[in-house]
Amino acid sequence: MNPLKLAVPSKGRLQEQTIEWFGARGITLERTGSGREYAGRVLGVNNVELVLLSAGEIPRELAAGRIHMGVTGIDLVREKIPAWQGAVDEISRMGFGHADLILAVPKIWVDVENLDDLAAVTAAFRARHGMRLRIATKYHNLVRDYLRQNGVADYQLVDSQGATEGTIKNLTAEAVADITSTGATLEANHLKILPGDPIVKSQATLFASHGADWQGAADVARQEIINQIEARNA
Repeated sequence: MNPLKLAVPSKGRLQEQTIEWFGARGITLERTGSGREYAGRVLGVNNVELVLLSAGEIPRELAAGRIHMGVTGIDLVREKIPAWQGAVDEISRMGFGHADLILAVPKIWVDVENLDDLAAVTAAFRARHGMRLRIATKYHNLVRDYLRQNGVADYQLVDSQGATEGTIKNLTAEAVADITSTGATLEANHLKILPGDPIVKSQATLFASHGADWQGAADVARQEIINQIEARNA
């Protein structure tokens, strides 16, 4: 017996929407035990074990092959898994949890309207202050790749795991790269999003691990899950 381990977010609205999404496809996810216990079961597909993890942990477990399938954000997979295309398959985008990873600068920077302007400002900032312009983010890999591809060089990334928009007011950064769904928090902190495509357009997505053991029951369960998803999406 080799049950398929399916990981879903352990709490919050993302968990609720995941349960609703699977339920609409004939697969019931149920938490068991007390509210503080991370345990559950799956009905509607045989030989599936439910694993409850934070959305941020799921990419790591997928990459390690310790879970077979998992629900998390596109942004988290691409940030946390090097060469992610070789580590996971995208099974289905789920239509909720939408957010964009964007670059934002202070509104008072009236001369900064695009990435070319930002590149010029970073160079001028270093010449004037003798240090690189700081961009606060928790998405170091994605932001670094994006800026390199767009010719922005004179900057440094500053780690921010919470309240990223407030780093400029607190004088710990000059710009931010963060996830946003409405832009309201950025607006409240007097920041503007640089025009153009976001660094990543994210949403909740079901991924499958390349490195997991797919022999026997796990592979049969995977195909049953995919069949039920495709039947509902048809």
